[in-house]
Amino acid sequence: MIYTGCHLSSAKGFEAMGKNALKLGADTFAFFTRDPRGGGNAKAIDPADAARFRELAAKHHFGKIVAHAPYTLNPCGAKEEVRDFAFRAFQEDLVRMEYIPGNYYNFHPGSHVGQGAEKGIELIADLLNQSLKTEQTTTVLLETMAGKGTEVGRSFEELRAILDRVELKEKMGVCLDTCHVWDGGYDIVNHFNETLEEFDAVIGLNYLKAIHSNDSLNPLGAHKDRHARLGEGHIGLEAFRRIASHPKLQGLPFIMETPNDDEGWTKEIAMMRKFAEERN
Repeated sequence: MIYTGCHLSSAKGFEAMGKNALKLGADTFAFFTRDPRGGGNAKAIDPADAARFRELAAKHHFGKIVAHAPYTLNPCGAKEEVRDFAFRAFQEDLVRMEYIPGNYYNFHPGSHVGQGAEKGIELIADLLNQSLKTEQTTTVLLETMAGKGTEVGRSFEELRAILDRVELKEKMGVCLDTCHVWDGGYDIVNHFNETLEEFDAVIGLNYLKAIHSNDSLNPLGAHKDRHARLGEGHIGLEAFRRIASHPKLQGLPFIMETPNDDEGWTKEIAMMRKFAEERN
């Protein structure tokens, strides 16, 4: 089995997200920890609301929740003020995640903005080493990227290079985004098994904690990152059937970040769960 869900608005709090997930037929979900395109403060958390959500999630056997850092969080930016915001937001978010302990905090590694990938990797690892704590229950996920512009994380090797520099590796994982790896040049349509084998050889499947299930508007290797609804892009439904039913991916949360409404997400959530159940 897999856990399936989509991105939900956090405006009304954790319990509301949990109830909305149930309406969609989901047993996991993703949410932005703060304004995804802003640089301000996060909304205060109501401890009672978080407690009600924990009860709801336990009652309905939710899988891991995949929180998402804001897109503006760039620990390897060229400007000091950009890096300062990344450190502040990242560290605040990890504290806030302990209201829903034992879940995932996913982030885009960042863009080096002309400093070079090696410098970017160094700066990202510095953020992690200054922020991760032995007592935290949250696992931090590096997301696979499409390689747009100067993005770091465009290859499994770049993610491995970050992990190699992290001291508390047991607090780390990877979220594999299907659109991103496809746009990044990994042929998950014709060679998904080989892609997973390469991931295992370079990073290790023990680090693979979550899947972002997105089709792509672009052909293989486009390095553009344009999500499409499942089956409406270049990846196609048959590939998602193989991905959802793959024996090495069972038990993972699959998050749809597709351009959809509630009706569309309900359909995709049910479809991916059905694909997983078809596993031999």
